[in-house]
Amino acid sequence: MGFMLKAPAGTPGSAVPAIMIGLFVAFGGVLYGYDTGTISGIMSMNHWRELFSTGYKNADDHLPDITSSQKSLIVSILSAGTFFGALTAAPSADLLGRVYGLVVSNVVFCVGVILQTVATDIPLFVAGRFFAGYGVGMISAIIPLYQSETSPKWIRGAVVGCYQFAITVGLLIAAIVDNATKDRNDTGSYRIPIAVQFAWAIIMFVGCIFIPETPRWYIKKGRPEQAAKSLAKLRKLDIEHPALVEELSEITANHEYELSLGKATYLDCFKGNLGKRLATGCLLQALQQLTGINFIFYYGTSFFKNTGISNAFVITMITSCINVVSTIPGLWLVEKWGRRKLLLFGAIGMAVCQFIVAIAGTVVGTDNLPVQRLLIAFVCIYIFFFACSWGPVAWVVTGEIFPLKVRAKSLSLTTATNWLLNFAIGYATPYMVDSGPGNADMGAKVFFVWGGCCFICIFFVWAMIYETKGLSLEQVDELYGKISKAWQSPGFVPSVSFQDVQDAAVDNRRMSLTDAEAQATRKRSAQYNETYNEKNSAV
Repeated sequence: MGFMLKAPAGTPGSAVPAIMIGLFVAFGGVLYGYDTGTISGIMSMNHWRELFSTGYKNADDHLPDITSSQKSLIVSILSAGTFFGALTAAPSADLLGRVYGLVVSNVVFCVGVILQTVATDIPLFVAGRFFAGYGVGMISAIIPLYQSETSPKWIRGAVVGCYQFAITVGLLIAAIVDNATKDRNDTGSYRIPIAVQFAWAIIMFVGCIFIPETPRWYIKKGRPEQAAKSLAKLRKLDIEHPALVEELSEITANHEYELSLGKATYLDCFKGNLGKRLATGCLLQALQQLTGINFIFYYGTSFFKNTGISNAFVITMITSCINVVSTIPGLWLVEKWGRRKLLLFGAIGMAVCQFIVAIAGTVVGTDNLPVQRLLIAFVCIYIFFFACSWGPVAWVVTGEIFPLKVRAKSLSLTTATNWLLNFAIGYATPYMVDSGPGNADMGAKVFFVWGGCCFICIFFVWAMIYETKGLSLEQVDELYGKISKAWQSPGFVPSVSFQDVQDAAVDNRRMSLTDAEAQATRKRSAQYNETYNEKNSAV
């Protein structure tokens, strides 16, 4: 992050506290990445397959295994839990606060980890997956919300993008731990990888004791003094510093302006300009899943095994390493190129790679060694394009396009969309790629599906994604209010201050009051003159 820490000239205070706090909160992505990444390796462990098998034998290696339907349930139930967890995140984050919302998420997650660790059959394992997913779903919605509300605007994209970086680190650690325990012939083969998750949860839980609540949440709750203290800590400025007073005034004025339009409900998220933003966020998160990335990390080990590739665990570790390393340039490019260009770059690159893998695997077949190498090479290149673009930027965009009064609600809906598609892909994939009765046995042809979705991504970005680089969260509101078409958004220069709008409204109220007083005075004068004239006439 060192190459991005230099603030624009003339920026008062220091962004280091906000950045460091944002990076710590991003650590929650390790829970997300590790929990989703570890299941692929666990389901390929011979001891786990034998212990959890209900009598089915794999047609490829003739060893005990679970059926495609059982595999679908075990993988996708986590996503079902995360879907409901993401929806719960909004009321939790609004009622308890962003920080206490994270604490509750960790507790729920740990319940799920306990159940998975002690399980020796599918029902209890599935229950543990659901509760762990519930906690991860809450975390995945609250973390970008917290980061967006605390980070300085000039580095907000990179800080929120670090959440995706943490997810990739979690995936890599999962691959390493799975590889280290896969040959154990006891329950430690799967219990050790699962129990390691307690470490991530404890780190998050303890850290939440020391991080401040977001100033925007305090303003939302009508606690301006605490908001000022929180912002002072984040910006490393005195509470009376003009720059801090100005930023806090803008946040307050924006919130009061929003409240003047009425209180927000979930229904409001779907109306007018807010509905357009919600559609953008939901489609962005859905398409992020439909690029096929979680096919690689959920079923990569099994897929590589079934296509005849030896050392499938090692290949999964390599793809996880590429995922981590490739996210780093994305954290710089999101502020250098902006959101639109980076997403377009990623969508084009991913589409090309997916179609090459699909065509080569279908025409020549995956039994051919050169084709296997080609498949692995272009899967790795595809991961590079995803990790530096759609991986981090989807969370960046959804974290910054919603106004404060509906931000938690809208973010929970966009995150729930991500997990809903995650569930659908996790559930359908075994039926799509596995061999045997009732399965499509698509094999490498499944990459045609992901490639087609990546092609759709190109047109979606051009038509729907606004360029929000360098804008404060309040200025993003002005952008959506003034610019009707996404492709016209690059180069937008904000001109409205919500503090000025509030001051103007106060002046108008004063003028209205003055006019009313003058009118009342004229009326009283007229009544006095009329009474006076009547008396004179009587005389």
